[in-house]
Amino acid sequence: MARQLRIEFPDAFYHVTSRGNERKVVFKSFRDREKFLSYLESATKRYGAVIHVYCLMDNHYHLFIGTPAGNLSQIMQHINGAYTSYFNKKHERSGHLFHGRYKSILVEADEYAKELSRYIHLNPVRTAKVKTPEEYKWSSCQYYSVNRKAPSWLQRDFILGYFDTKRISAMRKYRNFVHKLIGQDYKSPLDGAQHSVMLGSEGFIKEIKETFLRNRGLDRELPIFRETMDRPKLEKIEGVVDSELESDERLGRQLKLFLCHRYSGMKLREIGDRFSVSESAVTQASRRIRNKLKNDKKLEKLIMKIIKKLPLSNV
Repeated sequence: MARQLRIEFPDAFYHVTSRGNERKVVFKSFRDREKFLSYLESATKRYGAVIHVYCLMDNHYHLFIGTPAGNLSQIMQHINGAYTSYFNKKHERSGHLFHGRYKSILVEADEYAKELSRYIHLNPVRTAKVKTPEEYKWSSCQYYSVNRKAPSWLQRDFILGYFDTKRISAMRKYRNFVHKLIGQDYKSPLDGAQHSVMLGSEGFIKEIKETFLRNRGLDRELPIFRETMDRPKLEKIEGVVDSELESDERLGRQLKLFLCHRYSGMKLREIGDRFSVSESAVTQASRRIRNKLKNDKKLEKLIMKIIKKLPLSNV
């Protein structure tokens, strides 16, 4: 299974979640939850994490987090790693506690911070643990909508600032904002995330693609990377290849198969039908080109020239 693409840069915002292996409980006691919160605190002190929102359920957790230093991986390695070590020792077990790596979605904060915070804070209400979100002891909602002293490491001002400049007024408005959806069917803001990687406006997505995804290298094999690029139609690929290789029909056909397999998003059967070959023939042709690229600089240069003429080079 391909690893999730991580996009990290200074002052980025993320929705992060991690679920227990086999959906098993990861917080068994009051002490477990307190310990996890202590690792959120130490992440702010050691690695500069900015914790805006949190919610600890029984078998998973949610965070809305900022990374001034652009070091999400380092932060999450600390949080999940330290808690797993604690949990295994405390409960006399070994092995993985969380299912795979944590899941993170890069977020355009100005567009989605409010909605995401509401979605996270309503988790205990959706699962019927409490009737109102501020009742739940293990989420940050109690510090957003009730005038309680918050932990020094919890950053509330960023989200409350969208509601009012005065904290008491902002908290009252925030509480109304969250309560508005209690008992209502509503769509998760995360449903709008592109390929479970980015959540934001079209302009934000385009800027991230151009800045962080473009020109990552011809040998990049992460499927999620291919998903985030605009996909050229097969006809476009054929046209560009034909314009560059009029005199070499055999190589042209191989490149068409390779580029369609890699960038079009079409199924193997669809590509095979187009070129009158089997699905295995498509993958074999693609593999032959990849192998040639390891030692053929001329071929690499040619393919890069073709790629620049395809829509994916303008994402």
